Amino acid sequence: MKGGRKPDSWYRQSGVIAVRTRDGAPQVLLVTSARGKRWVIPKGIVEDGHTPSSSAAKEAWEEAGVTGRVARRMSGRYRYEKWDGVCTVLVYRLDVDEVHREWPEAHVRRRKWLAPAAAAARVGDAVLAQIILESFPARWRT
Repeated sequence: MKGGRKPDSWYRQSGVIAVRTRDGAPQVLLVTSARGKRWVIPKGIVEDGHTPSSSAAKEAWEEAGVTGRVARRMSGRYRYEKWDGVCTVLVYRLDVDEVHREWPEAHVRRRKWLAPAAAAARVGDAVLAQIILESFPARWRT
């Protein structure tokens, strides 16, 4: 499909705000984009046979090497341009149970744990930043 528009199913994506607690404070996990130029949440195409939330959990494992409990309720959605179209990403919170030392995309991506406000400031999308901040009580947003 080089140079052409991807199928419509490629524009439907889901991702996670992966969260853990350290020293009583929440942290959000960001990963580098596949080319390593931007910090993003783990996300990808909702594959056939998967719900958006289960697909998001799968992406968290593949892209960030974390597993845990994904929320059933969506935290929000945002859109971005890619593949000569607009992708819509449904975002879910994932409470991390385990951070794995090895994961499928470890050779392509770096990961970083940040305070919610720092994570929101690091992603390049204002709507996604707002979704991250709104996933936490007000005291963790600054």
